Amino acid sequence: MDFLIVIAALVFLMFIAYRGYSVILFAPVAALGAVLFTDPSLVAPAFTGLFMDKMVGFVKLYFPVFMLGAVFGKVIELSGFSKSIVSSVINLVGRERAMLSIVLVCALLTYGGVSLFVVVFAVYPFAAEMFRQGNIPKRLIPGTIALGAFTFTMDALPGTPQIQNIIPTTFFKTNTWAAPTLGVIGGIFILIVGLTYLNWRRRSAQTAGEGYGENLLNEPEPFPDEKLANPVIAILPLFVVGIFNKVFTTVIPDLYGKVHELALPGLAKPIATDVTKIAAIWAVEAALLLGILCVLAFAFKPVMAKFADGSKAAVGGALLASMNTASEYGFGAIIAALPGFIYIADALKAIPNPLINEAISISTLAGITGSASGGMSIALAAMSETFIANANAAGIPLEVFHRVASMASGGMDTLPHNGAVITLLAVTGLTHKQSYGDIFAITIIKTSAVFVVIAAYYLFGIV
Repeated sequence: MDFLIVIAALVFLMFIAYRGYSVILFAPVAALGAVLFTDPSLVAPAFTGLFMDKMVGFVKLYFPVFMLGAVFGKVIELSGFSKSIVSSVINLVGRERAMLSIVLVCALLTYGGVSLFVVVFAVYPFAAEMFRQGNIPKRLIPGTIALGAFTFTMDALPGTPQIQNIIPTTFFKTNTWAAPTLGVIGGIFILIVGLTYLNWRRRSAQTAGEGYGENLLNEPEPFPDEKLANPVIAILPLFVVGIFNKVFTTVIPDLYGKVHELALPGLAKPIATDVTKIAAIWAVEAALLLGILCVLAFAFKPVMAKFADGSKAAVGGALLASMNTASEYGFGAIIAALPGFIYIADALKAIPNPLINEAISISTLAGITGSASGGMSIALAAMSETFIANANAAGIPLEVFHRVASMASGGMDTLPHNGAVITLLAVTGLTHKQSYGDIFAITIIKTSAVFVVIAAYYLFGIV
């Protein structure tokens, strides 16, 4: 019965997310419903002492990353830099290579720190125009954008400032550059296999005589004839974020030491901060802040003309995204504390290989919740101590566990109820029936890349 209660709570939350209801509202309902059926007297204490404690803790750690990432993406958009970057990559690669161009643009923007959701809005008009000119079916656009934005630059490549690469740092005391060689191997695998699949789909449609399509929804307006920013200046903020993320990752631990004590006259006692757990987050935040300042330095007038409304939209989006994930984090904390979760944990522990155990655990929970960051947060909150013990027992560096956790979170998370998938389809005016098959294929490729990385570690011992 305890096991069924946990499964019912997970299925309920997945169903709610799929139907488009607010996870912020229903995650506590699902969690406390499970507590109610386990022991009704524990509902109130579990809500205050566990759910809210974990949810607020997540917001405390990660909301600044969500907010700065959203604002950075917005100023890149308002400055016109995103249009310049997209146009330059297309001209460089060639319009006849529409799919490769769109994948590279998405990868460049996401690896530079722009939010996945911002990338979808920024790239779609260009993708639609290129696919129309190349007579490539519009239904292939979501799969193409997903490959560029939701895969290797989200969590595989070392140093990516996306949240999926930041969360493991607080559990394993690593940094965003963990296991760089393995991350690059995984990224190359995803890129090559993903492009091979998409080009096969394009050729099959061409053989069948299928063109761009007719009577389509959400077709973008024609591009206005406007002067674009210099591409070198446009791409500079992305390099600023990447370079200074690496610099701060090295400098912050040296500057503050392993533990820093904040002592101010108004404090009753010093506040101790474990720098080893927070350094990677500070590094990303500082790098994003410099990226924002870099954009303002080169495009102050166009950005400030619309910054009031643009920043409100960015902060609102960051609040929604962080609260969604935080609610799932609180949900996971309660589920992990229930008796029924012991059965799930024991079943996962039965997988003998520690890295495969971690990969399957995180990917499974990411798929159930429809969220890479949410599923990974649930898994690491419940099992990180076990993973660390397994790593120490097997002599596996925690950097490898970091990279496997990050990549596994971005595997099966893109099931039909995933928020990014729903947003992508809505923006492009397509349905699950038309385009989800290709997104799911990219999901399978992304998931399999985790096991390629694990195999590479065991075969060659590289990190």
